[in-house]
Amino acid sequence: MSRPLSLARLLAEPGLLALLGQLRQAATGPQPERALVRQLADLTEGGAEIRASWGEVVAAAGTQEGKGQPFPLAHGRRQVGRLTLWAPPEWTALGPLAAEYALLSRLQSAAAGAARRRVGERTLDALLSGQGDPAALGDEAYVVAVAALAQDFGSGASARAAQAHALDVLAGAGEGYLVGSGRRGLCTVQGDGTAGDRATGERALWLWPAADVQREAAELYAALTESTGQPVRLGVGGLHRGRALAAAHAEARQALAAVPASGGVQVFGELDPLYALLTGGALDTLRSQTLARLAALGDDGRTEATLRAYLAHRGTLNELAARQHVHVNTLRYRLRRAEEVLGGSLTDPALLARLYLAFGAG
Repeated sequence: MSRPLSLARLLAEPGLLALLGQLRQAATGPQPERALVRQLADLTEGGAEIRASWGEVVAAAGTQEGKGQPFPLAHGRRQVGRLTLWAPPEWTALGPLAAEYALLSRLQSAAAGAARRRVGERTLDALLSGQGDPAALGDEAYVVAVAALAQDFGSGASARAAQAHALDVLAGAGEGYLVGSGRRGLCTVQGDGTAGDRATGERALWLWPAADVQREAAELYAALTESTGQPVRLGVGGLHRGRALAAAHAEARQALAAVPASGGVQVFGELDPLYALLTGGALDTLRSQTLARLAALGDDGRTEATLRAYLAHRGTLNELAARQHVHVNTLRYRLRRAEEVLGGSLTDPALLARLYLAFGAG
């Protein structure tokens, strides 16, 4: 088989227009990445590969021998993937041109994904509100994940537009992970009031049939952070079926609320069962009352600190005194004073429970 024309010769021939037309047709077709890498591999008798921004192979064709020529694919400030070419030296100059068409193919896929999300949004909103038909999902157990960007977009029309765009990107990155890993699911962007309010969108949401919630949550989080290049907060619910999907949504939101502002991932099943109680404000009165009584001792918080240490200690009083660098009699004295102002005995489970809750809320 004769070697195809080199790029230098091709540029001087009418075949250039045909080449550009072929690349464009591939990059704008129904499966743009796959069509483009096949076209590049056939043209150069080498190999081509396109990866998503989080590193997963989107499409590959041809022979990958030796060190490939990488080309980052960026749209604005956002990385959308990477093209790598394995081609003979005479095709080196093709790389930048091929990268432009690879970027076009990635954007084409992203646009198709956005269109699919629009179609599925009403279905997903209805399912999560309990108004949809759960039979459409079959008998599989599904998980719901909710994500928000840690970035503060500020206020104003331009800030809201930037936030809506960033949430669309986030939703697309998550959908790309699900599609790339062979998982079917639904995706949407939620507003701060009613679902689907895109003008004030705050969260991206995904639903998919999961086999291993912890592992898939970690993989989704990695895909989101690598794709967006900024901190992401992700909350993931537990497995649910049918009409229980509304509960899965509530679990995902609770898990998201437990993620710090700096970003991270939290699975509902790994959430402290007392978290909602400790952070919801229901224990503020108990906490304030307990701290006020201990502060009335006027010892600069020494008794409170000793009491906190006592609750966390699992050994003897002698061992605790040694850790606190006080005599054991001093330790006993402080604990007795705490009992006096709190009006109960530290051997009383009810008092211990109130103290755990009061200190835990802080």
